[in-house]
Amino acid sequence: QVRLVESGGGLVQAGGSLRLSCVASGRTFSSWSMGWFRQAPGKEREFVTCSRKSGGTTYYADSVKGRFTISRDNAKNTVYLQMNDLKPEDTAVYFCAADSWGTGSVRPGPYDYWGQGTQVTVSS
Repeated sequence: QVRLVESGGGLVQAGGSLRLSCVASGRTFSSWSMGWFRQAPGKEREFVTCSRKSGGTTYYADSVKGRFTISRDNAKNTVYLQMNDLKPEDTAVYFCAADSWGTGSVRPGPYDYWGQGTQVTVSS
């Protein structure tokens, strides 16, 4: 059973920074692709970024490119999302997701494991 646990969310002023963490259980973390998605109230879940299996390519949504950075520490089974220059429109629940097939995707469908989400609120 794979479990993903996010942390690091909170309330921050516009222009500030937060770092989200997602710790995964499982022995083959390095072979997974990991993604971050977010969902604002009344909106669909949207892609933020993903990191294909260890050493692979990273992808970012245009709305966060240049401000957000995904990274992973395979020794700690952890993926991070560093968020800088936050804007009120970044306010959402942020979800960590794992694609055990390692393909990585900008769509939520291929991800087979999800965390419970962590709230990020950016005030203007």
